[in-house]
Amino acid sequence: MSNKDFGLGCWKVKAGNSVYREGAMKNRWAIRGFLGCLVLLAGLLPAFAGDSFYGKVIEVRSADVVILDYGKGQYIVRIIGVDVPKEGPVASQAREFVAKLVLGKNARMRLEGRNKNGEMASRLFTDDPETGIKEVGVELVKAGLARRQTNYDYKYGELSKAEEEARKAGRGLWAQTQRN
Repeated sequence: MSNKDFGLGCWKVKAGNSVYREGAMKNRWAIRGFLGCLVLLAGLLPAFAGDSFYGKVIEVRSADVVILDYGKGQYIVRIIGVDVPKEGPVASQAREFVAKLVLGKNARMRLEGRNKNGEMASRLFTDDPETGIKEVGVELVKAGLARRQTNYDYKYGELSKAEEEARKAGRGLWAQTQRN
């Protein structure tokens, strides 16, 4: 009897007086194991720039750092593109502003990358039926509670436009500049 391939890597092998299939079960288990490992690895891979995650903001650490709970875990999200004062009355107002906008509410983050502290540098969007979809960084700058990071703006110049609007209206950080 000759060896035959049945298409699944199954070989008939003559050993003594018995004929048996060797490898058919091994191949099936190998394929299943390989596919299982791929699925497992896909769940463990880190997020890449451009990925979006939905969840609920459970903590506002500062005006530019929030904790997003996405169900299976939590991400520390740093809002990209804005410089927020770390101390003083404007810093407190900015933190309160962000808390009113997103704390305890659904939000979406769009990952731009990770910083050296492992935080997810992202754009953060509200997902509230009452207020609609708003970008938190742009809203902070528009309210005059943050500045646009130098040499950073989004594709359509939203941060520059928001900063110019706040400056002309004399809001927040720009209130003192208008008085001088």
